Amino acid sequence: RSHFGSSYSGSVRVRPRLCFGTRLPPNKHKMVRINVLRDCLNGICNAEKRGKRQVLVRPCSKVIIKFLQVMQKHGYIGDVEIIDDKRSGKVVIDLVGRINKCGVISPRFDVCLGDIEQLASNLLPSRQFGHLVLTTPYGIMDHEEARRKHTGGKIVGFFF
Repeated sequence: RSHFGSSYSGSVRVRPRLCFGTRLPPNKHKMVRINVLRDCLNGICNAEKRGKRQVLVRPCSKVIIKFLQVMQKHGYIGDVEIIDDKRSGKVVIDLVGRINKCGVISPRFDVCLGDIEQLASNLLPSRQFGHLVLTTPYGIMDHEEARRKHTGGKIVGFFF
């Protein structure tokens, strides 16, 4: 005998109770990339820690390419191969095992010429090695080149 009384003879199907917000259509909430440069440098750092020889980074941007060119100029990474897949692009980076840490400074603070030295001493482990990457009116460059060209800019990131 069911709890509906004697006149009801149908079967009762009990549904599990759902919490609020669990029945969303697929792809309703999709994660978006906030900072592609941070994702790139994080992937490079992690691959370097694992002892990998190459790392594939996607998506690719002009800022990522310029940042990698600065790293390549100082010998921290090897070859950089840009793959155009008619979408956002990919980059294959050859690692040489020199990177201890690399990162992005967000937000991109304004740095005048006189503050570059103080910022370098705050972020880098030593005056002998490590580089800050700045975006200036003359392009993306490291802090030593910005001092030589007598210009300031906004700080993008660092590597050592």
